[in-house]
Amino acid sequence: MGTALGAAVLTVLTVPADARAAAVACGGGVSTGRVAIHGCISAQRGSVGRFPTRDITAYVTARNTGRKGLNVSYEAFFRVVDGGHWEKVGSGRAHVQAGESIGPVEVGSTTRVCGPVKVEIRVHARADGAAWSGWSPASTKQCQT
Repeated sequence: MGTALGAAVLTVLTVPADARAAAVACGGGVSTGRVAIHGCISAQRGSVGRFPTRDITAYVTARNTGRKGLNVSYEAFFRVVDGGHWEKVGSGRAHVQAGESIGPVEVGSTTRVCGPVKVEIRVHARADGAAWSGWSPASTKQCQT
């Protein structure tokens, strides 16, 4: 099982130019084997007709602290905090070289009509030969200004 690496203090990271949002907030870290991961979230404004929306995107960051490269599989889930159920928004796989980091890498997204609710994502990962990590959560107010 993964071990907690840090508190759930949010960190703001700049996303590469090809990403849809300007910044993401990352939650606390967990690990799988020698790979430390963070789940991250962004909420980009949009609209469907007259209805304001948010494109909620889940990301993962990974850092390999080992001496050889590893393949890392990851999954992201989304929910509305009050009364929502977890739904999978995406998964992926990446190779992380020894001593290097990747991310934030987009895992999946969902579009929701804007409401005064808190939304969250959670991400977990598994390095080759290791167990699935614990969950790394991140959250945001969906229609924050």
